[in-house]
Amino acid sequence: MSKKEIRKANREAKIKEKKEKLKEFYGEDDSRSISDKELMSRLFKYVKPYSKNFIIIIISVFISSFLISYLNIAIGWVVTMLDGGYPEGIFVSSDFISNVFSFSTPITFGDITKICLFMLFLILLSTVITYFRGIALNKLGQRILYDIRGELFEHIERLSLSEIDKTPVGKFVTRVTNDTNSLSDLFTNVLVNLLSQVTRLIYGIIFLFLLSVKLTLIVFTVIPLIFVATFFFRKYSRIQFRKITHCRSKLNSYLSENLSGMKITQIFNKEEAKQEEFDELSERLRKEQRNAMILFGLFRPFIYTLYLISNVLIYYFGAVYVLNPEIAFDLGNLTSFEMLNMNLFDPIQSIAQMYNVIQSAFASAEKIYTILDTKSSIVISENPVKVENFRGEIEFKDVWFKYDEEWIIKGMSFHVSPGETVSFVGPTGAGKTTILSLIGRYYDCQKGEILVDGINVKEYDIYSLRKNIGEMLQDVFLFTGTIKENITLRDETISDDEIVESCKYVNAHEFISNLENGYDEIVKERGNNYSQGQRQLLSFARTIVYKPKMIILDEATSNIDTETEVLIQDSLEKIKSIGTTIMVAHRLSTIQHSDKIMFVDGGRIVESGNHQELLKLKGRYYNLYMLQYE
Repeated sequence: MSKKEIRKANREAKIKEKKEKLKEFYGEDDSRSISDKELMSRLFKYVKPYSKNFIIIIISVFISSFLISYLNIAIGWVVTMLDGGYPEGIFVSSDFISNVFSFSTPITFGDITKICLFMLFLILLSTVITYFRGIALNKLGQRILYDIRGELFEHIERLSLSEIDKTPVGKFVTRVTNDTNSLSDLFTNVLVNLLSQVTRLIYGIIFLFLLSVKLTLIVFTVIPLIFVATFFFRKYSRIQFRKITHCRSKLNSYLSENLSGMKITQIFNKEEAKQEEFDELSERLRKEQRNAMILFGLFRPFIYTLYLISNVLIYYFGAVYVLNPEIAFDLGNLTSFEMLNMNLFDPIQSIAQMYNVIQSAFASAEKIYTILDTKSSIVISENPVKVENFRGEIEFKDVWFKYDEEWIIKGMSFHVSPGETVSFVGPTGAGKTTILSLIGRYYDCQKGEILVDGINVKEYDIYSLRKNIGEMLQDVFLFTGTIKENITLRDETISDDEIVESCKYVNAHEFISNLENGYDEIVKERGNNYSQGQRQLLSFARTIVYKPKMIILDEATSNIDTETEVLIQDSLEKIKSIGTTIMVAHRLSTIQHSDKIMFVDGGRIVESGNHQELLKLKGRYYNLYMLQYE
């Protein structure tokens, strides 16, 4: 191959590689294409509760648009009068002139003053209407955005953990904040302004035809070009804004993930590498926003050029009409016509400018509806069973479960009697935590049945089910606020005495009392100002204060120091008296007094019995026990 062919081949390979990278990057976009009609229909459902306010706003738009359009006619009257003529025609009759303004003959400066005062009245009336409309519109828009954010957050809360696990936290944050904010301009500014510009456009067309049909048709020769330009701009701007919202979502997800993992980044000295990844994502967002600006930068000047061309046509053919005494078309009519033409193209340019915002809002709306249209895999039955108290009987019948393709639980069956303490042990990834998640119905099994008190968990009211199950997890999450708020989760029905009682019950009261502000001590983000053991004790208190009928502990003592473990062991002995207790633990000292211990491996129960029975078997549990205590 020649050097020229080699360079060509290398260039084509680089282009192909770049396209594949872009395809891979944007191929992760989870939004679906929704038509403008469907989007508007779905967005307008948020307007319905405020339909009366919206109708008043629309009426004000029609009135103010008419006043501004009629102002252009009044300006034409002044020009006619300055030229020595008398305002006549379809917009004003001699009776109207004589009865309202009482002009003298010939026209004097006082007569022109009357017309100017009339124009000032139109301007002030339009300004007052626009002012009150703006206030009402912003209030309406913020109420609508409040409803959208609330619905979106509520929907995310109702999704099952399987849907939550598949979506980066940053993406959810982007949907609730950035994407809803993109709709802000749509409801508080663009929507009614768009209607205002459209009404101005309609009034302008009507008045142009009333002034001169022929001249209006001449001006309309540029309209097809406007439609063609708008069609292509609409098509490509939507694509571009989809890319922008996707890039923004990727950037937010990356930022959220790396802020959470900043300690790992610093431990391994990866700051520079992470900075490069961040810069790459940021640069991609910058380029897509630049492309959108270029697209809009081409569209608006093109529309303005068409406006200037239409003005040339108006002055040329309008001059022919003015100079022709046989045509009733004076200099005032030409002036009004030119200003109405501005009222024709100004709305088109404003609509073009707003179209930029509209496409951004629609792209964000597509993202929002992608979340809202995601159905939770946890389906609530039509007539769910609601119970106040559980006896605590649990039974798995040939249960199979998988997160993706590989089965995690494989035909598992076991029975837990009311009040019994059952523990699961086994290697990492065996399916122990999954068993606990299935009991609380955070996931649904694909095969088999899970019964609580003899009723399939899928038949229960999900809130009634979870209310009766107290769960204590390995990774304790504390919210920003006070210790009291973290224990009650801001449930004002829980009294201070109940809070103190639950804390004493789990041995958390002593360390809380030693704090400067006691139960009102501030908890920083994720509870980082407390030790792992203190956070775990707070999670115990949070669980106990809600008085559950069943207790689930998932590795609740794995990260606890020996001194704190003594406190927790004492708490666990008390907790067992509450009702049925299900435990997962690697520390066998925590679970050796359980009524039943099940060794789980590969999604199956391979051994079952109490501590002494399993030691006598000298099987998997025995080996694990000896490994820990040698």
